[in-house]
Amino acid sequence: MRQRVFWSEDIGVDLGTANVLVFVKGKGIVLREPSVIAIQKDSGKIIAVGEEARRMLGRTPGSIVAIRPLRDGVIADYDVTERMLRYFLEKSVGRHLFFRPRVMVCIPSGVTSVEERAAHQAAIEAGARQAFLIEEPLAAALGAGIDVSEVSGSMVIDVGGGTTDIAILSLGGIVTSKSLRVGGDKFDEAIIRYVRKEYNLMIGERTAEELKISIGTAFPKGKKDPNEGMDVRGRDLISGLPKTVVVTSVAVAQALQEPLEQMMAAVKEVLERTPPELSADIFDKGIVLTGGGVLLHGFDMLLQERTNLSVHIADDPISCVALGTGKALGMLNILQNAQSVSVRRTL
Repeated sequence: MRQRVFWSEDIGVDLGTANVLVFVKGKGIVLREPSVIAIQKDSGKIIAVGEEARRMLGRTPGSIVAIRPLRDGVIADYDVTERMLRYFLEKSVGRHLFFRPRVMVCIPSGVTSVEERAAHQAAIEAGARQAFLIEEPLAAALGAGIDVSEVSGSMVIDVGGGTTDIAILSLGGIVTSKSLRVGGDKFDEAIIRYVRKEYNLMIGERTAEELKISIGTAFPKGKKDPNEGMDVRGRDLISGLPKTVVVTSVAVAQALQEPLEQMMAAVKEVLERTPPELSADIFDKGIVLTGGGVLLHGFDMLLQERTNLSVHIADDPISCVALGTGKALGMLNILQNAQSVSVRRTL
């Protein structure tokens, strides 16, 4: 028998490959944690979730495994994702046995119906009374303060950990879009490959991320000191011993060239498929950037050079999708009429 619902909160969840953000109506963003969970292999017991689990990546003994259950923007391990999401929801609103919330979860714009059902069901199993899904670029636009309901075109590019979502929006819906399974994680992987090839040095994901954040650039011409260097420690592939090398900003830029070119090609493709009237709107308004990936130095300058359009980074790009999921719950009628939100209830 289903428990009676006396009261519930509206919750928006940015279920990202790299991080999970939770928005609670009336409180704002109440949780920001890495999408990592550490589990004991034999018993399945949860050892740590979020930041504590992230610190364990690559450092766990054989009896414990640290997992990132989302890959390329979608659920790779359903059971682990459901447990992680339940933990984050309980941490955000408390363990209310009969306070089942309405939950809005964002998904990449190019997901399959199977991936969509998995996200819906994970939210329901984690304790939602109703689970709504919204596509990431639409949520990002709402969070960035764009009025998506107006009869005018807007262009948003959301660069997350696992995906890059590019969309043209108008009248509360997505007119044309492309979802690319290239994001911040692919930047890190490209840096790891480059360092291994050029320096015969094996480094981990966290070291690659530090390189990207500290000295990485998408546009070396716009950097004050393109030869800025950073000491990088790893394992020498020839001797097998620990080793330190100096990696420069120019080297990191070369490493990032391939994923960045894939992104630029996808942006061009979306612009080519945009109806002429909306193209005129975008020429006037420019492109809005959201997501943690756009904080890579020079990303906006590179995009501006390639498109000849004005490019604006949102005020708080990392929070835009989470803020947008919260706003979407307040305008369900408009979004559902535009078929921009899907819904599933508990049975």
